[in-house]
Amino acid sequence: MTDTPHAQPNHDDQLPREIIDLLAAVAQLPEKARDAIDPAVCRVVDSTKRRRRILTLVQDALNQLRMDMKYLAFDLEATRRERDEYRRQLEEKPSQ
Repeated sequence: MTDTPHAQPNHDDQLPREIIDLLAAVAQLPEKARDAIDPAVCRVVDSTKRRRRILTLVQDALNQLRMDMKYLAFDLEATRRERDEYRRQLEEKPSQ
């Protein structure tokens, strides 16, 4: 490609192999052809990066949700144990 930073693969982006191969193939094209398709390739690269970021955010949110559910289940079980203990104490308490 020409000097467009969007389409330059770098290791931080973790682009899929297919996109890296596409970038390499486009880089081999004559300059006129490269210039013609460069905007489309840049949009594909940007879209891929954006989708990867969104996927990471969704995975993080799901992991947090799973952890929250475990805490809630633990709290519910502890509350049930406390309730049962209070009921037992009430039943054992002599009536006045």
